[in-house]
Amino acid sequence: MLRLRLFAIVLLFAFCGLASASIIKVTVDDTIQPISTEFIDRALTRAQQSNADAVLIELNTPGGLVDSTREVIQKILASPVPVIVYVTPMGARAASAGFFILESADVAAMAPGTNTGAAHPVAITGEKIEDTMKAKVENDAAAFMRSFVGPRGRNVPLAESAVRESKSWTDQEALQQHLIDLIAKDQDDLLKQLDGRTVKRFDGKQVTLHLAGKPVEELNMSVRQRILDFLLDPNIAFLVFAIGALALYAELNHPGAIVPGVVGVVFILLALFALNLLPTRYAAFTLIVGAFVLFVLEAKFTTHGVLGVGGIVLLTLGGLLLVDGPIPEMRVHLWTSLAISIPLGLITIFLMTIAIKARRNKVVTGAQGLLGAIGEARTEIDPEGKVFVAGELWNAHAPSRVHLGEHVVVRRVEGLELEVEKTGKT
Repeated sequence: MLRLRLFAIVLLFAFCGLASASIIKVTVDDTIQPISTEFIDRALTRAQQSNADAVLIELNTPGGLVDSTREVIQKILASPVPVIVYVTPMGARAASAGFFILESADVAAMAPGTNTGAAHPVAITGEKIEDTMKAKVENDAAAFMRSFVGPRGRNVPLAESAVRESKSWTDQEALQQHLIDLIAKDQDDLLKQLDGRTVKRFDGKQVTLHLAGKPVEELNMSVRQRILDFLLDPNIAFLVFAIGALALYAELNHPGAIVPGVVGVVFILLALFALNLLPTRYAAFTLIVGAFVLFVLEAKFTTHGVLGVGGIVLLTLGGLLLVDGPIPEMRVHLWTSLAISIPLGLITIFLMTIAIKARRNKVVTGAQGLLGAIGEARTEIDPEGKVFVAGELWNAHAPSRVHLGEHVVVRRVEGLELEVEKTGKT
């Protein structure tokens, strides 16, 4: 009886292991950066732990960072679970870094109406690299491409031309020239075509895929990953940083408000965390700080807006140069920079002008507020007596005799006694 129970338990565990096998799916519809890399790695780890049959990566990207791309490819090549990269939906693309990831997969597939390629390396500033450095970067990228395209059995010279000549292909062209394995109109069509197909893994092993009818488990980004992925948009990071700076500025001009200070610190720290994950040019912060200096000077001196315009120009340039993305999608756009810089500059100048005007206004409270105040003598003052000033009765003295009922002006406050003079009015 005991043996029978043990046998049943073993069968139960074996059945659970078989039942857990499925297809792990993730959708990457963004640039390739540290968070998308972490997201893909999570899917590969989940597939390995659950003994999945395959990992399906639905891809739509304009490209991304070289380091993040290399990390994704390393994880795909080392994955014990076959990886399918599917460029979808119709109209999507796997450009630049996306082409590298597509070619690294065990199965490369595209939906009708999609395109891929254009993997020429570009400089950090987005300009084409020149001379010796251009050759070095091109050769490195081309060698990296050859290192996995060859073992995958795909067209090595053509794949390399995407690096050296920025060539691109439609789904039909890519299939005809052996850059991808198949074209599928949707996920069901993809899995149906792959069912029973034998693929060659990167280590040379042959694996037959059995995907028909298998459940597809779609992973979504965690809350933390969604927040960071949102912040890793350079335009959002710059906006968050600008709001934080404005909130801190408001706190400095209104000490004790607390809320603006807390908001400013939180926003600036979030922006700096995101910028730390991006190819940030921190020298651009000098331009941003210089912009705020000009805003302050504009409010202090009468320059008829010259310093304010200079601050807006510096803030715009600081935003444009803040992130050195290799593709336009990973840089701060001009219109974003202008949309942030102009309102922020005008608001900062307005707030600073109000603060400085308030400091220049005459003090109307305390001892200083009594100077120049007009009062009325309630007794004879010769040389001392009583005066009624600012709603209160004060002890006062005067250099000359003041009669009862005469108006006086306060010239000095000495403790709780006032020095007054006659105004000549009664």
